[in-house]
Amino acid sequence: MLKAMPAQQSSAWTLVVPVKTLVAAKTRLSRAAGPHRAALAVAIACDTVEAALACPAVARVVVVTSDPVAAPALAEVGAHVVGDPEAGLNAALRHGAAEAVRLAPADAVGALQADLPALRPAELALVLAAAGEFDQAFLPDAAEIGTTFYGVRPGVPFTPGFGGESRERHLLRGAKELCLEGVVSVRGDVDTPDDLETALSLGVGPRTLAVVEKINGESPSEGAPRPSDV
Repeated sequence: MLKAMPAQQSSAWTLVVPVKTLVAAKTRLSRAAGPHRAALAVAIACDTVEAALACPAVARVVVVTSDPVAAPALAEVGAHVVGDPEAGLNAALRHGAAEAVRLAPADAVGALQADLPALRPAELALVLAAAGEFDQAFLPDAAEIGTTFYGVRPGVPFTPGFGGESRERHLLRGAKELCLEGVVSVRGDVDTPDDLETALSLGVGPRTLAVVEKINGESPSEGAPRPSDV
């Protein structure tokens, strides 16, 4: 049974953000981004973390990554970076959550996807406020197949089920699905060129925009997809 959070409990959150090694990151953007794919992946992750840290409810962001390029870039924007145990996405999230509890045992813990370049702090605040009312809760992605956020109250077991059809997986595990208006930037994870186009229409962070502008400023080779079609 899902329980409402007691009024006296802390409303602060530690968010855990998993970041893949760059060789495996954003492969579905390869044709559009070309040689800038890795730079785009780092830019998106950094913009996501920076926006999350700008949300008043977020006390800190723990990034889980073993990538030697992404790690210092993410630390520079304010993330607390820990190594990836290299045992899969959910294992990485659990590892990050353990570090989150070590750092701040009284805080709620949430998992946030690293590919939300249009993330708006005010919209994230709405999601966290709603999630704080339940033992465990999640936000589905825009396609309502995956998940962009999963969170638990302090002391509640952190059992993320990301990957593939994770919306259904989280529902089956008893997490409360958050059905909120006005949080499109928190649901807009970027995996494909169409996803990135949607994010650009919302307004992406400065690092993502700079890489996209660089891609668009280069002449495509004959027969290659136009970067402006990203």
